[in-house]
Amino acid sequence: MRDNNVEQAIRVLKKKMQRDGSFREMKLRRYYEKPSEKKARKKTECVRRARKAQRKRYWAEGF
Repeated sequence: MRDNNVEQAIRVLKKKMQRDGSFREMKLRRYYEKPSEKKARKKTECVRRARKAQRKRYWAEGF
């Protein structure tokens, strides 16, 4: 913390937690998630990441 600037320290901490995935994990752990729901969520996340990567590849190739 520089010059007792609390606001800036909080902003830096929030940014690091956002990048780290801590906020998302806290949100997911707020309620119990059945194993079947967890499996379905992970599958949809995987599909979303794959589609995003595919779009990036197409744009990189010039389509």
